[in-house]
Amino acid sequence: MRIARITLPLVAAMLFIAGCASQKEPAEQAVSKVEAALAEVRADAEKYAADDLKSVDDQVNSLKKKIADQDYGAALIAAPSVSSAVAQLKSKAEQAKADAEATLAAAQTEWTDLSSKVPPLVEKLQARVDSLVKTKKFPKGMDKAAFETAKTDFETLKTTWAEAGSEFASGQAGNAVRKAREAKARAEDLMTKLEAQG
Repeated sequence: MRIARITLPLVAAMLFIAGCASQKEPAEQAVSKVEAALAEVRADAEKYAADDLKSVDDQVNSLKKKIADQDYGAALIAAPSVSSAVAQLKSKAEQAKADAEATLAAAQTEWTDLSSKVPPLVEKLQARVDSLVKTKKFPKGMDKAAFETAKTDFETLKTTWAEAGSEFASGQAGNAVRKAREAKARAEDLMTKLEAQG
């Protein structure tokens, strides 16, 4: 009876240790796979799905803590849902990247169109402003104060167009296109006000 009392707990402890040991390797492999999958998507996720990446990082860290605490069974149970979260993150980052690339392509196409139209408008306006300054004959319904305002608007237009060009050159196509649209609208308005020939 005494031997049974001693042997039974000893056998139970040995079975528990063996069970933990048998779960250790699969749990570590599962965590390694999750980490590898996350590493593959991390660069795009940082750029296109940063909030979701933070959440997934927290889940992966929790999984790694289970391994560190030798709670291999819990790690094995949690690994599939964390793996699924990584897969969802990858999908979201890929979609956001594709959307961003499509937006960039559209902006670049629009930029090409605007950059062919705005500079000739600026040149015509410059010639018209120079002519009006020289002759001091303003368009019908425009006095000197209104002409000075138009000249200031023209300088603002040139600054906006220069900023648009700089932003496009630095890879900020979306901002560049917004400023280029603004410059084009201002140029067309000034062409009308100054009676410049289109």
